[in-house]
Amino acid sequence: MAQGRSVVGFIGLGAIGSPMAERLVQAGEDVIVYNRTISKTARFRGRAKIAASPARMADAADIIFVCVTTADAYRDVVLGPLGIVRGSRAKIYVHVGTNEAAVVEELAAQLYAGGIMTLDAPMTGGVESATNGTLTVMASGPREAFSRAEPFLKHYAKKITFLGERVGAAQVMKLVNNVISAGNLAVACEAMVVGRKAGLDPAVMLEIINNGSGQSNATLTKIPAHILTRKFSYGATLGPAIMILEALAIEAGLHDVPVPLAEAIIASLRTAAAEEGDAADVTRIIRPMERAAGVTVGASNADANPPGTDMAAMAESDLPALPRTAQRG
Repeated sequence: MAQGRSVVGFIGLGAIGSPMAERLVQAGEDVIVYNRTISKTARFRGRAKIAASPARMADAADIIFVCVTTADAYRDVVLGPLGIVRGSRAKIYVHVGTNEAAVVEELAAQLYAGGIMTLDAPMTGGVESATNGTLTVMASGPREAFSRAEPFLKHYAKKITFLGERVGAAQVMKLVNNVISAGNLAVACEAMVVGRKAGLDPAVMLEIINNGSGQSNATLTKIPAHILTRKFSYGATLGPAIMILEALAIEAGLHDVPVPLAEAIIASLRTAAAEEGDAADVTRIIRPMERAAGVTVGASNADANPPGTDMAAMAESDLPALPRTAQRG
Protein backbone atom coordinates (compact mmCIF):
# COMPACT_ATOMS: atom_id res chain seq x y z
CA MET A 1 0.00 0.00 0.00
CA ALA A 2 1.36 3.44 -0.89
CA GLN A 3 2.37 5.76 1.89
CA GLY A 4 0.39 8.49 0.17
CA ARG A 5 1.73 11.47 2.13
CA SER A 6 5.14 12.12 0.62
CA VAL A 7 6.58 12.52 -2.85
CA VAL A 8 9.60 10.27 -3.36
CA GLY A 9 12.47 10.91 -5.75
CA PHE A 10 14.83 8.28 -7.13
CA ILE A 11 18.14 9.11 -8.82
CA GLY A 12 20.26 6.49 -10.58
CA LEU A 13 18.43 4.11 -12.90
CA GLY A 14 21.19 1.60 -13.49
CA ALA A 15 21.06 -2.19 -13.33
CA ILE A 16 19.85 -2.27 -9.73
CA GLY A 17 18.46 1.25 -9.30
CA SER A 18 15.92 0.86 -12.08
CA PRO A 19 14.10 -2.14 -10.58
CA MET A 20 14.17 -0.46 -7.16
CA ALA A 21 12.49 2.62 -8.60
CA GLU A 22 10.09 0.32 -10.44
CA ARG A 23 9.05 -1.22 -7.12
CA LEU A 24 8.16 2.25 -5.79
CA VAL A 25 6.10 3.01 -8.89
CA GLN A 26 4.31 -0.34 -8.79
CA ALA A 27 3.47 0.26 -5.13
CA GLY A 28 1.53 3.35 -6.16
CA GLU A 29 3.87 5.93 -4.69
CA ASP A 30 4.10 9.42 -6.15
CA VAL A 31 7.53 9.04 -7.78
CA ILE A 32 9.92 11.39 -9.56
CA VAL A 33 12.96 9.89 -11.31
CA TYR A 34 16.19 11.29 -12.69
CA ASN A 35 19.16 9.81 -14.51
CA ARG A 36 22.12 11.51 -16.14
CA THR A 37 21.61 9.29 -19.19
CA ILE A 38 18.11 10.43 -20.06
CA SER A 39 17.28 7.33 -22.13
CA LYS A 40 17.15 5.27 -18.93
CA THR A 41 14.08 7.21 -17.81
CA ALA A 42 12.07 6.01 -20.83
CA ARG A 43 10.45 3.05 -19.03
CA PHE A 44 9.00 5.42 -16.44
CA ARG A 45 7.38 7.90 -18.82
CA GLY A 46 3.66 8.18 -18.17
CA ARG A 47 4.04 6.36 -14.83
CA ALA A 48 6.35 8.71 -12.92
CA LYS A 49 7.47 12.31 -13.28
CA ILE A 50 10.87 12.91 -14.91
CA ALA A 51 13.04 15.55 -13.22
CA ALA A 52 15.26 17.86 -15.25
CA SER A 53 17.95 17.83 -12.53
CA PRO A 54 18.52 16.68 -8.96
CA ALA A 55 17.86 20.26 -7.78
CA ARG A 56 14.51 20.36 -9.57
CA MET A 57 13.66 17.00 -8.05
CA ALA A 58 14.50 18.40 -4.61
CA ASP A 59 12.07 21.24 -5.29
CA ALA A 60 9.24 18.73 -5.70
CA ALA A 61 10.10 15.65 -3.60
CA ASP A 62 10.10 15.19 0.17
CA ILE A 63 12.54 12.29 0.29
CA ILE A 64 15.18 11.37 -2.31
CA PHE A 65 16.91 8.03 -2.82
CA VAL A 66 20.21 8.07 -4.74
CA CYS A 67 21.78 4.96 -6.27
CA VAL A 68 24.88 5.89 -8.28
CA THR A 69 28.44 4.58 -8.05
CA THR A 70 31.53 6.66 -7.40
CA ALA A 71 32.10 9.23 -4.68
CA ASP A 72 32.43 11.94 -7.33
CA ALA A 73 29.10 10.94 -8.86
CA TYR A 74 27.46 11.28 -5.45
CA ARG A 75 29.11 14.64 -4.81
CA ASP A 76 27.85 15.93 -8.16
CA VAL A 77 24.27 14.68 -7.68
CA VAL A 78 24.04 15.77 -4.05
CA LEU A 79 26.26 18.85 -3.72
CA GLY A 80 26.90 20.04 -7.29
CA PRO A 81 25.57 23.22 -8.94
CA LEU A 82 22.36 21.33 -9.80
CA GLY A 83 22.51 19.05 -6.76
CA ILE A 84 19.89 18.04 -4.24
CA VAL A 85 21.21 20.55 -1.72
CA ARG A 86 20.04 23.36 -4.06
CA GLY A 87 16.40 22.27 -3.82
CA SER A 88 13.73 23.85 -1.65
CA ARG A 89 11.52 20.94 -0.50
CA ALA A 90 13.44 17.72 0.13
CA LYS A 91 14.17 17.03 3.81
CA ILE A 92 15.57 13.48 3.68
CA TYR A 93 18.37 12.08 1.55
CA VAL A 94 18.78 8.28 1.38
CA HIS A 95 22.22 7.02 0.33
CA VAL A 96 21.51 3.70 -1.35
CA GLY A 97 24.93 2.86 -2.80
CA THR A 98 28.18 1.61 -1.29
CA ASN A 99 31.14 3.93 -0.66
CA GLU A 100 33.66 4.78 2.03
CA ALA A 101 31.92 5.76 5.24
CA ALA A 102 33.77 9.09 5.07
CA VAL A 103 32.04 9.94 1.79
CA VAL A 104 28.57 9.58 3.30
CA GLU A 105 29.67 11.51 6.39
CA GLU A 106 30.88 14.32 4.12
CA LEU A 107 27.60 14.47 2.23
CA ALA A 108 25.58 14.29 5.44
CA ALA A 109 27.43 17.22 7.00
CA GLN A 110 26.79 19.51 4.05
CA LEU A 111 23.20 18.40 3.65
CA TYR A 112 22.56 18.98 7.36
CA ALA A 113 23.73 22.57 6.95
CA GLY A 114 21.01 22.89 4.31
CA GLY A 115 18.34 21.39 6.52
CA ILE A 116 18.35 17.89 4.99
CA MET A 117 18.74 14.71 7.04
CA THR A 118 20.79 11.79 5.69
CA LEU A 119 19.89 8.12 6.00
CA ASP A 120 22.77 5.79 5.21
CA ALA A 121 20.91 2.80 3.71
CA PRO A 122 22.89 0.56 1.33
CA MET A 123 21.33 -2.70 0.19
CA THR A 124 22.48 -6.16 -0.79
CA GLY A 125 20.93 -8.97 -2.81
CA GLY A 126 21.52 -8.20 -6.48
CA VAL A 127 19.33 -7.34 -9.44
CA GLU A 128 16.96 -10.28 -9.09
CA SER A 129 16.23 -9.42 -5.46
CA ALA A 130 15.67 -5.76 -6.39
CA THR A 131 13.17 -6.86 -9.03
CA ASN A 132 11.38 -9.16 -6.60
CA GLY A 133 11.41 -6.71 -3.70
CA THR A 134 13.53 -9.02 -1.55
CA LEU A 135 16.66 -6.97 -0.97
CA THR A 136 18.29 -6.64 2.44
CA VAL A 137 18.83 -3.10 3.69
CA MET A 138 21.08 -1.95 6.51
CA ALA A 139 20.41 1.60 7.69
CA SER A 140 21.92 4.16 10.03
CA GLY A 141 21.25 7.81 10.68
CA PRO A 142 18.68 9.94 12.51
CA ARG A 143 15.81 7.82 13.83
CA GLU A 144 13.32 10.30 12.35
CA ALA A 145 14.84 9.88 8.89
CA PHE A 146 14.68 6.10 9.21
CA SER A 147 11.06 6.15 10.35
CA ARG A 148 10.03 8.30 7.41
CA ALA A 149 12.04 6.28 4.88
CA GLU A 150 11.11 2.81 6.13
CA PRO A 151 7.72 2.57 4.38
CA PHE A 152 9.48 3.19 1.07
CA LEU A 153 12.32 0.80 1.87
CA LYS A 154 9.75 -1.94 2.42
CA HIS A 155 8.70 -1.74 -1.21
CA TYR A 156 12.02 -3.21 -2.34
CA ALA A 157 13.43 -4.91 0.77
CA LYS A 158 12.27 -7.90 2.79
CA LYS A 159 14.85 -7.42 5.56
CA ILE A 160 15.62 -4.00 7.03
CA THR A 161 18.00 -3.57 9.97
CA PHE A 162 18.55 -0.27 11.76
CA LEU A 163 22.12 -0.03 13.06
CA GLY A 164 21.81 3.18 15.06
CA GLU A 165 22.05 6.90 14.49
CA ARG A 166 25.65 7.14 13.31
CA VAL A 167 25.78 7.90 9.60
CA GLY A 168 28.46 5.69 8.06
CA ALA A 169 27.80 2.62 10.20
CA ALA A 170 25.63 1.08 7.49
CA GLN A 171 28.38 1.67 4.93
CA VAL A 172 30.89 -0.23 7.07
CA MET A 173 28.40 -3.09 7.44
CA LYS A 174 27.90 -3.19 3.68
CA LEU A 175 31.66 -3.25 3.08
CA VAL A 176 31.98 -6.19 5.47
CA ASN A 177 29.20 -7.99 3.61
CA ASN A 178 30.72 -7.32 0.20
CA VAL A 179 34.23 -8.51 1.02
CA ILE A 180 32.77 -11.76 2.34
CA SER A 181 30.62 -12.13 -0.78
CA ALA A 182 33.51 -11.39 -3.12
CA GLY A 183 35.79 -13.72 -1.18
CA ASN A 184 33.28 -16.55 -1.43
CA LEU A 185 33.04 -16.04 -5.19
CA ALA A 186 36.80 -15.78 -5.77
CA VAL A 187 37.69 -18.83 -3.69
CA ALA A 188 34.82 -20.91 -5.08
CA CYS A 189 35.84 -20.09 -8.65
CA GLU A 190 39.47 -20.97 -8.00
CA ALA A 191 38.51 -24.25 -6.35
CA MET A 192 36.08 -25.12 -9.15
CA VAL A 193 38.85 -24.58 -11.70
CA VAL A 194 41.11 -26.96 -9.75
CA GLY A 195 38.37 -29.57 -9.66
CA ARG A 196 37.65 -29.18 -13.36
CA LYS A 197 41.33 -29.53 -14.23
CA ALA A 198 41.43 -32.71 -12.13
CA GLY A 199 38.57 -34.18 -14.16
CA LEU A 200 35.53 -33.43 -12.00
CA ASP A 201 32.18 -32.45 -13.49
CA PRO A 202 31.24 -28.87 -12.41
CA ALA A 203 27.56 -29.71 -11.88
CA VAL A 204 28.47 -32.67 -9.69
CA MET A 205 30.91 -30.55 -7.72
CA LEU A 206 28.17 -28.00 -7.02
CA GLU A 207 25.73 -30.71 -5.99
CA ILE A 208 28.18 -31.89 -3.35
CA ILE A 209 29.33 -28.43 -2.26
CA ASN A 210 25.77 -27.15 -1.89
CA ASN A 211 24.84 -30.08 0.32
CA GLY A 212 27.91 -29.69 2.49
CA SER A 213 29.90 -27.16 4.48
CA GLY A 214 31.34 -25.36 1.42
CA GLN A 215 28.10 -23.80 0.20
CA SER A 216 27.71 -20.03 -0.16
CA ASN A 217 25.71 -17.60 -2.25
CA ALA A 218 28.42 -17.99 -4.90
CA THR A 219 27.91 -21.76 -5.22
CA LEU A 220 24.13 -21.58 -4.77
CA THR A 221 23.41 -18.82 -7.30
CA LYS A 222 26.27 -17.05 -9.06
CA ILE A 223 28.21 -20.08 -10.31
CA PRO A 224 25.32 -22.30 -11.44
CA ALA A 225 23.24 -19.50 -12.98
CA HIS A 226 25.95 -17.29 -14.46
CA ILE A 227 29.19 -19.27 -14.85
CA LEU A 228 28.15 -22.81 -15.74
CA THR A 229 25.67 -21.36 -18.23
CA ARG A 230 28.36 -18.95 -19.56
CA LYS A 231 25.81 -16.12 -19.34
CA PHE A 232 27.97 -14.00 -16.99
CA SER A 233 24.87 -11.91 -16.27
CA TYR A 234 24.68 -11.54 -12.49
CA GLY A 235 24.38 -7.75 -12.87
CA ALA A 236 27.26 -6.45 -10.73
CA THR A 237 30.39 -5.39 -12.59
CA LEU A 238 34.09 -5.66 -11.85
CA GLY A 239 34.92 -1.94 -11.65
CA PRO A 240 32.49 -1.09 -8.85
CA ALA A 241 33.30 -4.36 -7.07
CA ILE A 242 36.96 -3.34 -6.92
CA MET A 243 36.04 0.15 -5.73
CA ILE A 244 33.93 -1.28 -2.89
CA LEU A 245 36.63 -3.67 -1.70
CA GLU A 246 39.21 -0.90 -1.87
CA ALA A 247 36.88 1.11 0.39
CA LEU A 248 36.94 -1.79 2.86
CA ALA A 249 40.75 -1.77 2.79
CA ILE A 250 40.74 1.96 3.49
CA GLU A 251 38.30 1.51 6.38
CA ALA A 252 40.48 -1.28 7.77
CA GLY A 253 43.52 0.99 7.56
CA LEU A 254 41.73 3.66 9.57
CA HIS A 255 41.35 1.12 12.36
CA ASP A 256 44.87 -0.36 11.98
CA VAL A 257 43.50 -3.75 10.92
CA PRO A 258 45.58 -5.69 8.35
CA VAL A 259 43.45 -7.36 5.65
CA PRO A 260 45.79 -9.55 3.54
CA LEU A 261 42.95 -11.81 2.38
CA ALA A 262 40.86 -8.85 1.22
CA GLU A 263 43.90 -7.55 -0.65
CA ALA A 264 44.27 -10.92 -2.38
CA ILE A 265 40.63 -10.78 -3.46
CA ILE A 266 41.13 -7.25 -4.79
CA ALA A 267 44.16 -8.46 -6.77
CA SER A 268 42.08 -11.24 -8.32
CA LEU A 269 39.34 -8.80 -9.28
CA ARG A 270 41.91 -6.42 -10.78
CA THR A 271 43.35 -9.23 -12.89
CA ALA A 272 39.89 -10.03 -14.19
CA ALA A 273 39.18 -6.36 -14.92
CA ALA A 274 42.47 -6.03 -16.82
CA GLU A 275 41.53 -8.96 -19.05
CA GLU A 276 37.74 -8.59 -19.25
CA GLY A 277 37.18 -4.86 -18.70
CA ASP A 278 35.82 -2.86 -15.77
CA ALA A 279 32.28 -3.14 -17.15
CA ALA A 280 32.38 -6.95 -17.33
CA ASP A 281 30.14 -8.93 -15.01
CA VAL A 282 31.73 -9.80 -11.68
CA THR A 283 31.28 -13.51 -12.40
CA ARG A 284 33.96 -13.15 -15.08
CA ILE A 285 36.47 -13.19 -12.24
CA ILE A 286 36.80 -16.87 -13.20
CA ARG A 287 38.01 -16.21 -16.76
CA PRO A 288 41.69 -15.51 -15.98
CA MET A 289 41.69 -18.57 -13.72
CA GLU A 290 40.26 -20.71 -16.52
CA ARG A 291 42.75 -19.39 -19.05
CA ALA A 292 45.68 -20.03 -16.73
CA ALA A 293 44.50 -23.61 -16.16
CA GLY A 294 43.44 -24.28 -19.75
CA VAL A 295 39.93 -25.38 -18.79
CA THR A 296 36.40 -24.02 -18.83
CA VAL A 297 34.01 -24.42 -15.90
CA GLY A 298 30.84 -24.80 -17.92
CA ALA A 299 28.93 -26.90 -20.40
CA SER A 300 30.17 -24.98 -23.43
CA ASN A 301 33.28 -23.15 -24.62
CA ALA A 302 31.10 -20.48 -26.22
CA ASP A 303 32.08 -16.97 -25.13
CA ALA A 304 34.93 -18.40 -23.12
CA ASN A 305 38.02 -18.32 -25.28
CA PRO A 306 40.30 -15.39 -26.10
CA PRO A 307 41.34 -14.71 -29.71
CA GLY A 308 43.95 -17.15 -30.98
CA THR A 309 42.88 -20.02 -28.71
CA ASP A 310 43.48 -23.48 -30.19
CA MET A 311 39.90 -24.78 -29.96
CA ALA A 312 40.87 -28.39 -30.56
CA ALA A 313 43.45 -28.28 -27.81
CA MET A 314 40.98 -26.52 -25.53
CA ALA A 315 38.33 -29.16 -26.22
CA GLU A 316 40.77 -31.92 -25.32
CA SER A 317 41.78 -30.21 -22.08
CA ASP A 318 38.31 -29.03 -21.13
CA LEU A 319 37.42 -32.12 -19.12
CA PRO A 320 40.65 -34.05 -18.68
CA ALA A 321 40.94 -37.59 -17.47
CA LEU A 322 41.64 -38.13 -13.80
CA PRO A 323 45.34 -38.18 -12.89
CA ARG A 324 46.83 -41.62 -12.36
CA THR A 325 47.12 -41.07 -8.62
CA ALA A 326 43.41 -40.38 -8.46
CA GLN A 327 42.58 -43.38 -10.69
CA ARG A 328 44.25 -45.72 -8.25
CA GLY A 329 41.72 -44.69 -5.56
